[in-house]
Amino acid sequence: MSLNLASLLRTSAQKNPSADCISIGETTLPYGAIHGMAQKFAGVLAGLGVEPGSHIALMLPNVPQFTVAYYGGHYNANPIVPLNVLLAPDEVAYHLEDSQAVALVVWEGFLDHGKAGFDRVAGCKHLIVCRQDPSDMSAPDGAVNLMAAISAAQPMSETAATSPQDTAVILYTSGTTGRPKGAELTHFNMFYNAVYTANQLLTAVDKPTALVALPLFHSFGQTCMQNATLHAGGKMVLVPRFDPTGVLSLMQQHRVDLFAGVPTMYFALLHHPEAASFDLSSLKMCLSGGAAMPVEVMRAFDAKYNVDILEGYGLSETSPVASFNTLERPKKPGSIGVPLDGVEFKLVDGQGATVEAVGEAGEICIKGHNVMKGYFNKPEANAAAFSAGGWFHTGDIGVRDDDGFYTIVDRKKDMIIRGGFNVYPREIEEVLYAHPAVAEAAVIGVPDEKLGEEVKAVLALKAGHTANQADIIAYCKEHLAAYKYPRTVTFLPELPKGATGKILKRELRD
Repeated sequence: MSLNLASLLRTSAQKNPSADCISIGETTLPYGAIHGMAQKFAGVLAGLGVEPGSHIALMLPNVPQFTVAYYGGHYNANPIVPLNVLLAPDEVAYHLEDSQAVALVVWEGFLDHGKAGFDRVAGCKHLIVCRQDPSDMSAPDGAVNLMAAISAAQPMSETAATSPQDTAVILYTSGTTGRPKGAELTHFNMFYNAVYTANQLLTAVDKPTALVALPLFHSFGQTCMQNATLHAGGKMVLVPRFDPTGVLSLMQQHRVDLFAGVPTMYFALLHHPEAASFDLSSLKMCLSGGAAMPVEVMRAFDAKYNVDILEGYGLSETSPVASFNTLERPKKPGSIGVPLDGVEFKLVDGQGATVEAVGEAGEICIKGHNVMKGYFNKPEANAAAFSAGGWFHTGDIGVRDDDGFYTIVDRKKDMIIRGGFNVYPREIEEVLYAHPAVAEAAVIGVPDEKLGEEVKAVLALKAGHTANQADIIAYCKEHLAAYKYPRTVTFLPELPKGATGKILKRELRD
């Protein structure tokens, strides 16, 4: 049996080659054009001598060239290594070396860092540059211009043979503990996750018009927005950099009916001062993931825009979707829903024993068709991540209710142990987000000589609102047990965030 992730694009392109596939700025490209360029990019790789099975790294923002190179690489049976475009040269070199990439496709805006990293890795032989102006055919010495190469290439008419268990994508984890690790995801992992998203989650939209603000180099944007949308024959409206004004304008202009984002994006759209001036009546479906969605933000967004945000859960290691709320059952705000069909969850305690009791916390372990082959060339990390029976240990602490819905209590590593009591930051953050002055909240543990760890809140306030440490602590005392409320509060103009908008607690700890 053969399976290639490129079939997601190829099938939709063959069904309706003239249908809109990607819009960016004033340009809209049909399926036939995107598919044709992908086939030609496969020809470029073959012409450069890139063998099937060799790894190709992409350092591209949300631009059509990402989709072209992504599926074009699969046409030539080359596993894709998407890289965060904000990586520094040392980090670029590490990712290229660790993934054994033989080529790097880089956007001109990130060329300095990309090339500096590329130049340090002897095994990475080919630098392919994408220009913002497609008529600009220039490239640095020794590099290849993407559009010039595509225009001269012979298209690869058929996908190279790949099996369902062959590696399709190597997604690097955020590296919150140690250096980032590359999760090896198969063609079947990624294909089924996209098909599930399109057929089971996006039931409120037919051939969706999806606004893609999530980075395509990230698993959430890649699977739930690119791969699922193209499988459904929909249109992607690409946003290279999230800006709430621009996003609202594009939603109105393109009559967007599907949006997916992380909680900070929803908060920005909810509280935009000019939100009421935009017509978002076309919006039918919203997905949230990547971080816990504060219940207050979800309810306010749902009410304001007359749409249900469906929250789900997953990791780079699970392709990424592992569980979701769906329209088929009433959603539970604050919950990550139920596992996908064919995916199993179990909770385990600190000794690895299964937690059976409803409402009792344990680490979430996952087994199923969405779970990665393992971390690339990391046998020790794989031994630590998997237990007997193929269970992947997520490091997330969750509880299960009577209906089989799961709720994340916190990250295992984020849990604070204060004087012998387990304190889960998310519980405190939910309280903080309900405070009328709080825009962003993160709770972390800080060393304490007497108690081991103490609870600290780091906040950003809403424009025009004021609060001090005493106000926040008094508010938390009203809503939390004595051992849970924060003893210190720090105020920042804005909390540090990663590429997807997820708050980076590791930076706050540092």
